[in-house]
Amino acid sequence: MITLALAAYLFGTTAAPASPSKGAGAGSAEFAELRITQSLVIRVPARRSRRYAGPDMAPPPAAFKEHKGPKCIDAATIGGAAVTSQDRVDFILKGGKRVRAVLENECPALDYYSGFYFQAPADGKLCADRDSIHTRSGGDCQIDKFRALTPISPGK
Repeated sequence: MITLALAAYLFGTTAAPASPSKGAGAGSAEFAELRITQSLVIRVPARRSRRYAGPDMAPPPAAFKEHKGPKCIDAATIGGAAVTSQDRVDFILKGGKRVRAVLENECPALDYYSGFYFQAPADGKLCADRDSIHTRSGGDCQIDKFRALTPISPGK
């Protein structure tokens, strides 16, 4: 809460009560309104998965099995992301779990600039059928659903 004196300082006005008293003199009062809104934009660094190309390259990414996923994920738990195709993004959550966001349409510019943004709503959650991720080139990609991912053992 901002006090009247602080608002007066910020706007260069006289600190005066909201309604002058009836016995007040001929002096005039100036009023100012201050609204504070908050917008949180989160940039998620993303890497395109690469195929194994030789001994000096990293091993191929682990294979995952998709399961029914959550409706929403808490934005604060997102640690990173991997763009696996033009319509899928794997979110790596703090703690090591993975959740795949399946996009409504292909989003070809998703990995062009090595990352994307999303604007976390007031509830701090990223939800399917409600929120979008935004490419750094200006594209908008609607999230259709989330799928939970579990690693598949190499022997299976």
